[in-house]
Amino acid sequence: MKFTKSALMAALFAATLPLSASAGIFDDEEARKAITDLKAKVSKLEADLKNLIDTKTDKSATLDLIAGQDQMREEISRLRGQVEILLNEIQVAQKRQKDFYTDLDARIKKLEPRQVTIDGQTTSVNMDEQNAYDNAMAQFKSGDYKGAANALQDFVKRFGASAYASNAQYWLGNAYYAQGDCKSAITAQQLVVKNWPDNPKAADAMLNIASCQTELKAVNNAKKTLQDLIKAYPGTAAAATAKERLKGK
Repeated sequence: MKFTKSALMAALFAATLPLSASAGIFDDEEARKAITDLKAKVSKLEADLKNLIDTKTDKSATLDLIAGQDQMREEISRLRGQVEILLNEIQVAQKRQKDFYTDLDARIKKLEPRQVTIDGQTTSVNMDEQNAYDNAMAQFKSGDYKGAANALQDFVKRFGASAYASNAQYWLGNAYYAQGDCKSAITAQQLVVKNWPDNPKAADAMLNIASCQTELKAVNNAKKTLQDLIKAYPGTAAAATAKERLKGK
């Protein structure tokens, strides 16, 4: 008698479960038929073996007994081989399933937002933007100002609504300044003041603008920027520095 793979797998699992449990798991007709047929086959083999043992009264019966035993050994060996194959396939399938769920869980965690505190404010940030910002800042801190500028500029384009966007824009201006590109630095810092005027770094951005204007010999522009800084952000450390600078002009 031959069984399909699904029927054999059903029979294999049914053999390890109570009859009521197996019926609950394998409800399809093919699985139930495979279990019934397998049980019937085993019962027949047992009955045949018992009959041969009980009736071995002569040489012929003994030979029949030996032949029957050999056939049963072959059948048992064949069934064991099928069981081993099925067990191996089950183990492989279980491993694949476990790996799939492990990978899925890791992917979901990467997409889950995390709570962070930025400039004193607690907010949610997705892992992709967190990683992008951290990578950009790591380049800045390592002294790779060109790479940092490219990474920060890309961050602002991709994550313009991110809670890190104002910081990224501010450090972009600093990355340009570190490369001696004062014009780009001024433009970048002006965007900080324009788009995030209430951000704690806005005052520092204006101070940086004044520094760049001074380096570009635009003294009057620098003076006005410092005066506007004091008016817009009184009481800040940047405003105090602006006052000191104006005394020397």
